[in-house]
Amino acid sequence: MQDVLQDTMLLDRRTKELIREYVPEGDVLNGIVCFFSVFADATRVRMLSALAISEMCVTDLSRVLGINQTTVSHQLRLLKNLGIVKSERHGKIIFYSLVNDTVNDVMLKGVEFLGC
Repeated sequence: MQDVLQDTMLLDRRTKELIREYVPEGDVLNGIVCFFSVFADATRVRMLSALAISEMCVTDLSRVLGINQTTVSHQLRLLKNLGIVKSERHGKIIFYSLVNDTVNDVMLKGVEFLGC
């Protein structure tokens, strides 16, 4: 009897097909997990929030957020490698900014979801 229950699905064929098409796998799944892991670190979220307001150099980010410069540099390197942050050199100073508004939009949706 239990074998029959395990083989029986209540979902219709169309729904099963939609789920198989929609649920990510492989590289797409790994990319989504990697993207959302960015928001799992409070320091990164604070830095991304600040960069959503203005481009900044490491020193400014460090001072405004009260974070060690080494930590800021490390996190910026990670964010740059993920394609979330870009850098632009102005003389001796490197300024960092968000590549586009998508990350800020995701954070704002999170705030909206939490009802903050």
